[in-house]
Amino acid sequence: MVKTLLLLETAFVLTALVGVALVHLPAALILGGLAGVVAVERALSRPTPAPRRKARS
Repeated sequence: MVKTLLLLETAFVLTALVGVALVHLPAALILGGLAGVVAVERALSRPTPAPRRKARS
């Protein structure tokens, strides 16, 4: 479910950037850079997963 939403969000952003690029390429490059910064900040703000415990045998 989460991967599907991520894929849809990525497709939406790329479609919007292509639409802007058809009108004004420098604006699309600036928006693409800002979108990249936002994506990195979102990825870094996620909490680290808790370490998994080994199963007892």
